[in-house]
Amino acid sequence: MWVKGDFTVETSQPIQLQTTATKAYGSPSTEFFAGFRDTFPLVVGAVPFGIIFGALAGTAGLSFWAALGMSLFVFAGASQFIGAGLIATGTAWPIIVITTFVVNLRHLLYGASMVPYYKKLSHCWKVVLSFGLTDETFAVAIGRYRKKDNSDHKHFYNLGSMVFMYANWNMCTLIGLTMGKTFPGISAMGLDFAMPATFIGMVIPYLTNSPMWASVMTAGSVALITNSLPHKLGLMIAAVAGVAAGITWEVIIGRKRNR
Repeated sequence: MWVKGDFTVETSQPIQLQTTATKAYGSPSTEFFAGFRDTFPLVVGAVPFGIIFGALAGTAGLSFWAALGMSLFVFAGASQFIGAGLIATGTAWPIIVITTFVVNLRHLLYGASMVPYYKKLSHCWKVVLSFGLTDETFAVAIGRYRKKDNSDHKHFYNLGSMVFMYANWNMCTLIGLTMGKTFPGISAMGLDFAMPATFIGMVIPYLTNSPMWASVMTAGSVALITNSLPHKLGLMIAAVAGVAAGITWEVIIGRKRNR
């Protein structure tokens, strides 16, 4: 018996088994339903938020189809709430556009983080996944992309999370629009606290250094202080202050290291 041949036979089988297991774990359907499953806890927090938006959109002067259209084509909870609130107060459209634009600037950071994982995908995939890159889906998908395995179908995991969030958000908007009048005091029930709590739960695990903490603590503090400003200007000021604090603290740390 040839020793080299024996060695080849003994080592090829485990390698083949490992490859097969990796492919099975990373199949499109497995990845899709895994993304669907892992997004469930975040969907729970989004349910009351979506229902409240649907219930309040009508009182803001939006028609049924306009409110539903916002969820179908805008698909950005915070911006939809802010836009509806500004419409209700008769705010000029340039202010509405600028405010919602600033609030959604965080998605540029999400997109930049996803570039290494999206660059090999087709244009169609990029368009679909970029449209559905909400806070919740980003928090779930980025963790999957960063896992070191050989799956070639992680974008299906991303898609599963996105589909779940999108279907849930539009269904809850529809429920709020059709049943909101049955519960006229729904906005005073405190159900909207579920979404901030969900956001806090998503953000905390990613705060891995002091500049991040400085940015979050500054933005949160400024948002509370400027909450009474009109046209949601406090959010814009808080966002700018948070970014400035994070950059400043990182520069200070960098200088200390260079000394």
